[in-house]
Amino acid sequence: MKWFIASDIHGSAYYAKKMIEAYKREQADKMLLLGDILYHGPRNDLPRDYAPKKVIPLLNAEKERILCVRGNCDAEVDQMVLDFPIMDDFVLIEDGGVLIFATHGHVYNEEKLPDGEFDILLHGHTHVPKITDHEKYVYINPGSVSIPKEDSHHGYMIFEQGRFLWKDFDGKILKEYYIK
Repeated sequence: MKWFIASDIHGSAYYAKKMIEAYKREQADKMLLLGDILYHGPRNDLPRDYAPKKVIPLLNAEKERILCVRGNCDAEVDQMVLDFPIMDDFVLIEDGGVLIFATHGHVYNEEKLPDGEFDILLHGHTHVPKITDHEKYVYINPGSVSIPKEDSHHGYMIFEQGRFLWKDFDGKILKEYYIK
């Protein structure tokens, strides 16, 4: 299965459109959203073309193919307008023998690990693309769709057949990681 992974849209209609265009161009089977969908939160500047009401129909049009976890800026009121579940703190995904613990990063992260065993801890929240090999797992972060930090890029990640690819919205591969 080909997964399109993105995080931290924060209500940017501009970058949500770019994300959907990239998703369609990639011809991914599923889209995994790692939270912070509609609102920017008090610690972030407004992203380009901040318009949560415009983001809603863009995402709802893809509802059958979206798997999503709740971010720290997501609330029950958001679930009332989005046609796919967003309120789970995490999801477990098994793909090709790889167990991925996917979350936003504000509840579970490298400092506060979830119980159980998994191969990949995948989360957004920091807005910084990252990969860190730990003894028992690998931590991976796709960065942010709309508000990248620490001079990182606007973009997304692809996971397919044990390979993670970080890409910008032009489709340029910026980083690659193979699961061992």
